[in-house]
Amino acid sequence: MSSYETLLHTFASATEPLRMEELFDEYRPTELEIGCGDGGFLLGYAQANTQRNFIGVERLLGRIRKLDRKGRRDNLQNLCLLRIEARYLIQYLLPEHQMEAMHVYFPDPWPKDRHARHRLIDEEFPGHTVRLLKPGGVIHLRTDDAAYFGQMQAVFRAHGGFEPESTPTDLAARVTEFEADFNAQGKPIHSASWWLI
Repeated sequence: MSSYETLLHTFASATEPLRMEELFDEYRPTELEIGCGDGGFLLGYAQANTQRNFIGVERLLGRIRKLDRKGRRDNLQNLCLLRIEARYLIQYLLPEHQMEAMHVYFPDPWPKDRHARHRLIDEEFPGHTVRLLKPGGVIHLRTDDAAYFGQMQAVFRAHGGFEPESTPTDLAARVTEFEADFNAQGKPIHSASWWLI
């Protein structure tokens, strides 16, 4: 078991921006997963990349507690968990230009037209991504919802600060718990990676 009591960060303030030294004991290149769920992707990825730090963001308490237990069991000292609403975090609290990569896998698609305004990835999202990524950083996206995927592609293309690239094979091979369920159902998965230019 890890010597850490918890991997879950305690916010000292709801308005003061976070500093990387608050989140990790040792500086390493850092990646962010928004909506990490039970950690089906994040745990394995952090274990395989101990030379990097990982921030996992999840709003639901039960999910992030489960991920905390698993991360401590595996002694993942390169993992920090944040329980907070993702849109607020990326707009106001995360430090600028610190992320090598961002991962957003299977965000809530809000499929009804009247609810689409609640989607995380909207016209403003690429601008927030630019603020968080280091120069040359990348955002990786996945969804099972074709309409939402079309929106994701459209907003990053329209921004003009990103270039599309194929998702690296080793990364694409790591599936989330949602993705495993969708694969079992035979649902197509849509994925894209956008590099900051």
